[in-house]
Amino acid sequence: MPDNQQQHNPQEKLERIRHSVSHIMAQAVTRLFPGTKVAIGPSIEKGFYYDFLFPQAAGGKPPFTAEELPAIEAEMKRIIDSKQDMIRAELSRDEALARFADEPFKSELINDLPAGEVISVYENRESSGPDAGKCVWADLCRGPHVENTREINSAAFKLQNIAGAYWRGDENRPMLTRIYGTAWENPKDLKAYLAFLEEVEKRDHRRVGKELDLFSTHEEAGAGLIYWHPNGGRMRVAIENFWRAEHYRNGYEILYTPHIGKSWLWETSGHLGFYKSNMYSPMEIDNQDYIIKPMNCPFHIMIYKNTQRSYRDLPLRWAELGTVYRYERSGVLHGLLRVRGFTQDDAHIFCTPAQMEGEIREVLRFSLWIWKVFGFKDIKAYLATKPAESVGEPDRWDAALESLRKAVEAEGLGYEIDEGGGAFYGPKIDLKIKDALGREWQMTTIQFDFNEPERFDMTFVDSDGRHKRPYMIHRALLGSLERFFGVLIEHFGGAFPVWIAPEQAAVIPVSEAFNDYAARVAGELKARDLRVGAELGDGRLNAKIRECQHRKIPYMLVVGQKEADEGTVSIRRRDGKQLEPMKVPVFADYMEEKVQSRSLEL
Repeated sequence: MPDNQQQHNPQEKLERIRHSVSHIMAQAVTRLFPGTKVAIGPSIEKGFYYDFLFPQAAGGKPPFTAEELPAIEAEMKRIIDSKQDMIRAELSRDEALARFADEPFKSELINDLPAGEVISVYENRESSGPDAGKCVWADLCRGPHVENTREINSAAFKLQNIAGAYWRGDENRPMLTRIYGTAWENPKDLKAYLAFLEEVEKRDHRRVGKELDLFSTHEEAGAGLIYWHPNGGRMRVAIENFWRAEHYRNGYEILYTPHIGKSWLWETSGHLGFYKSNMYSPMEIDNQDYIIKPMNCPFHIMIYKNTQRSYRDLPLRWAELGTVYRYERSGVLHGLLRVRGFTQDDAHIFCTPAQMEGEIREVLRFSLWIWKVFGFKDIKAYLATKPAESVGEPDRWDAALESLRKAVEAEGLGYEIDEGGGAFYGPKIDLKIKDALGREWQMTTIQFDFNEPERFDMTFVDSDGRHKRPYMIHRALLGSLERFFGVLIEHFGGAFPVWIAPEQAAVIPVSEAFNDYAARVAGELKARDLRVGAELGDGRLNAKIRECQHRKIPYMLVVGQKEADEGTVSIRRRDGKQLEPMKVPVFADYMEEKVQSRSLEL
């Protein structure tokens, strides 16, 4: 059966529509902007894109801007409504090169195809009128596509934005203009998706971070580095204090290690061989090369080797909030989510072979519990197997992967196999969480390692008196504080639970006459270790309330003559709900219970 006539499921149908709309967009662009060179235009999750090289505009103007998108959309609608056929044709290499002789990017792709590979194009042909059957546009493509543009609803797509993209991702190749769009089966689905995007934009951690004065970045002082402001600092302290307390409760000890070390540490670990492109260049100190650390594990190994260990000492669970530095290309840096310096909530577990399976399961249990405390309950596991470049015997990889699989199944987690996704030194479990908008984020990593104990000659004395190798488990639970903070901001949209909110309550006097009482209430609550401020400025009461709501403060405590006389506060929540007035100590108890229980509700 021809490809265009095969039956396909709803997702495949959407992919065909999106891929077809990307071709229609390229057809419209080349009609409206003669001389434009086309590159590639695939369907992607939720939409499509196409890369173009536009002719240089006169007078030094940009060759293309987002202001042109409505005109392209209009032309696309005309093409769709003309009911063009989309026909697959196969060409020889010579025929394909001749057909795309004026398209340098297509010609390069054709020349790079292996000998003997089928070369196909999709032609847009007029389906009626005097030009019926005439090819009006064609693209080098494997497909599949819709049979006719009548299968596309001209009211169910939208061009969204433009971006720069290097040809084939190589910064030494031409910079192209990438136009992104989205396409759906019907206008209702498009409307729902655009509403979702509006909510995503409102929750964007960079936008909310600025509104709530949580953090900033400063490219002029160093790209990819995060500046935590006082409000963000308050939240970070609350998160770190919780993190440390729970690690102690779960049998961990906390370590602190240096920010730099001699390069032999990473030569020995193997990172210089497998990870060098993400490490910063060495600095010379005392005629020796030092490297700013990209990970903490060699330092934890140094502490392990400081003393001869016995089987009675194991397992050792060592955790560190260690700041590391990794090079990321400037084009991929993104707020808190992709940075060059970050604090990893790292841990390493050193155990006997017999303890390995139980330790992995305990790490997984602990990780899942922490995520649920922060309000993330939709969690999926991915088992990452041996990559092409790796170290270690196959049977050890198989045994380690089986231990990871058993741990995941014991916790009742759904999981998928991530073929070849393991680290070079061992397989791993990746936990992906879904946020309030249903987006999936890869966060926790639990990695098995039988490489570094061997390379660093780590041993313990077993019960038979013989020296044996410990097993090593790497674990980053939150991943990094920066990325976790970004996800947390977007999950809650800045409306944080009381226990981690930067400002837990604001005391608002009805007039300046009650500033002293407001300040006294704030002081009493601060003495109970609550994060409370008093709004003592000369603004109007309603304006102060609106400002506190904008700052997403959980509770606004309004005080006037009645409250001052009775030693109470009138309580307004950020969602507008009023609570019964409370005595100040009673409200403090109420708040403390919210904090201690780590309640996610107001």
